[in-house]
Amino acid sequence: MDAQSLRDAVSAISPAEWIAVVLALAYLVLAVRQHIACWIFAATSSAVFLWLFARAGLVMQAALQVFYIAMAAYGWYSWRGGAAEAQVSRPVTTWAPVRHLAAIAAIVLVSAVNGALSSPDSPAVVRYLDALTAWGSVFATWLVARKVLENWLYWIALDLAAAALYWSQDLVATSLLFVLYSGIAVQGYRSWRSSRPASRPHAAAV
Repeated sequence: MDAQSLRDAVSAISPAEWIAVVLALAYLVLAVRQHIACWIFAATSSAVFLWLFARAGLVMQAALQVFYIAMAAYGWYSWRGGAAEAQVSRPVTTWAPVRHLAAIAAIVLVSAVNGALSSPDSPAVVRYLDALTAWGSVFATWLVARKVLENWLYWIALDLAAAALYWSQDLVATSLLFVLYSGIAVQGYRSWRSSRPASRPHAAAV
């Protein structure tokens, strides 16, 4: 895409997509800061994205937004930990590498099956990438809700893959958002890691 085409694409972005992008960005910034209000923005942005992805024919991405809305409620409950204040009380934990390897293998397997069973009307690369980013995001979102440090490493890869997928469907603002997401995820990992005591061992977060 040349510069003129990019400008035309940006000018054609709908107000709804801009609203979803701003709300989603607010969610991520607050999540990096470990502030519980992030889940309010997560639920609101997901509701808008649900409508956008359904219109674009991205079935798995639309279904993923329903999961995000439910996880926003769970994340609020999980992070709150019974505290009355708005700042979270749940500590950051980590997983041992073997648990991540098992999780990645499961995500790839489920995504392969999902992609194979998806409608053949879409190109194969779109079907499988749609499934992979959706199932990977389900798992990574659960890790965020449980405050597992490595969630950010998953998001770095998933956000870049999602950016390519959304670009292919002419969701330009959303695609650019996810490129930015990937960069913020790097900062998120650094921020969460620095918040953990140096002596804290691997925790079996469940």
